[in-house]
Amino acid sequence: MKDSKASLKLFIVLSRAYKVVNEQVNGYIQKAGLNPTEFAVLELLYHKGPQPLQQIGGKILLASGSITYVVDKLEKKQLLKRVACSEDRRITHAAITEEGTNLIERIFPKHEQNIHELIKVLSEEEVEQATAILKKLGLSIKNLS
Repeated sequence: MKDSKASLKLFIVLSRAYKVVNEQVNGYIQKAGLNPTEFAVLELLYHKGPQPLQQIGGKILLASGSITYVVDKLEKKQLLKRVACSEDRRITHAAITEEGTNLIERIFPKHEQNIHELIKVLSEEEVEQATAILKKLGLSIKNLS
């Protein structure tokens, strides 16, 4: 059995690394006039197309109750619109607007570059190893529940 202190140390290091990377990434997003959740919703809609409101929370790791609030804010900013589903009137989709597309196209490349600048301390091989290890960890935990 692995040493529980080593597991705890990994958890602390992982948490701290996530915190500092996330703070840096979120700082840029906020300078662009969005909060991280708004950015996540717009980025999802930009890359994946219109999404049912009920499914957005699960795709961006946000509680479903908060989605309505975020969608309302983005709709007021005219960055997304609600679209009724033609097959099922109970379902409403969120779709990115032209203004939202223009914003994402303007800020996403810099966002991606910021993340690269933060991660480039690792070699390509280390990035691949870290990705595989963290994916293995996440999937093993997901399978427990």
